[in-house]
Formats: sequence, C-alpha cells, structure tokens
Amino acid sequence: MQDALDNPLDVLILEMSMNTRISMGLHELESLPRVIGLFQNLEKLNLDGNQLTSLPKEIGQLQKLRVLNLAGNQFTSLPKEIGQLQNLERLDLDGNQFTSLPKEIGQLQNLRVLNLAGNQLTSLPKEIGQLQNLERLDLAGNQFTSLPKEIGQLQKLEALNLDHNRFTIFPKEIRQQQSLKWLRLSGDQLKTLPKEILLLQNLQVLRLYSNSFSLKEKQKIQELLPNCEIDFESEGKSESSLTE
Repeated sequence: MQDALDNPLDVLILEMSMNTRISMGLHELESLPRVIGLFQNLEKLNLDGNQLTSLPKEIGQLQKLRVLNLAGNQFTSLPKEIGQLQNLERLDLDGNQFTSLPKEIGQLQNLRVLNLAGNQLTSLPKEIGQLQNLERLDLAGNQFTSLPKEIGQLQKLEALNLDHNRFTIFPKEIRQQQSLKWLRLSGDQLKTLPKEILLLQNLQVLRLYSNSFSLKEKQKIQELLPNCEIDFESEGKSESSLTE
C-alpha cells in the first residue's frame, strides 16, 4: 500500500478485498481514507468483503475508474459524488444494507452492469432510466413491490434479475424493453404473469421458480412466449450469475 501512496498516478488496479493486509495496519477495512482521491489513473477498485459503511466524497475524483466493487460490506448509502465517475462500466453493490440510491446514479452514462442484489431496497430513483448503456441489472433479494416507469427507458437492457422480491405490480413501460433476453422472477409469490411481461417477444430465458402459478396459467405463459425457454420448477438448476 505504501508503494501505491508514493506513486498514486501509476496505480491502475487496487485490490483491498476481504482480510487483505495493508501497510496502514488494517485487516478488515472499516473506512476508506480520503487519499483514495489521489489515485486518479485508477481503473479498477475492489473493496469487497470488508466492513465499510461509507465512501469519502473524494471517490468522485477517480475519473478513469471503470470497475468498482463494493460487495459484501455494510453500506447504507452512497455519496452524491458517485455520479462523477463518468467512465464507470461496472458497479457491484450486492450484499450491503442499502435502503435507497442517490439520484446521481443516473449520471453514470457508461454503466453496463449494476448489481444491487441482497440489499434492503424498496424503490429505485427515477433517474435509473438515464442509464442508456445499461445491459445487466440485478435487483434480487430486496423488498421491491414495484418498479419505476422509467425502467422502460433502458433500451439496451438484456438481463434483469428480480428474484425474491414482493412485486404486486409492474409498470406498463416494461414492455418497451424489447432488447431484454433474460428475465428472472423466481420467489416473487406470483399467481399470474403480468401482460406487460408477456409482450416481451424477444425474451429467450424466463425463470419463474417458487411462485404459485396454476397449470392453466403456466400453459398460457408458454403459449404467449413460444420462443422462450421457460422454467417453473428447477430451482436447483446450475446457472451463471447475471452479473458474471
């Protein structure tokens, strides 16, 4: 770590994941020092599996950052300066304690992958619709009951994971996502599939494990999405993560 501090502009990748010892005497990071802002050529920052609860505003100075991994910490919020990371392509926030996201998340115009699984989110800011290059969005294991209508503006979205939430309604705008190929709605206590989902004619894979569909409803879904691989039962089936 000391070498990195001595020559911060030479550092492109900084790994500080679980149990990594650094020369500052920390074993599991509880805070990120403000000097992180000195690493202005940094492209990848991995902080997963620590005890972090917040980021310093200086994180916004990492203008060349492409990958930011904050998974498995104790974050409840992000600073608004997160929106300054204009080159960010991947943001992993899974396994934290987020209850909300700042509206500045919508400023990440180059973001392609956003992983929010395993938090305590009940809603997304409407600015989520500004992520015009987003391809993969993982919202599994939160407390959503609905999605903002702006979700329909994500015209490049190919994969959406909504497993294990509490959905009662879907915005009609979701039908606009004709680029969507992969959708998960397992464990959402659904008895019927909203017509907006049934209009996604380019879907290739639809996972619907652990819901309460009748045989008649299952047949209806299969008839209306004839070109889609639909799975109602195989919860134990091995499958790659959405955000891998």
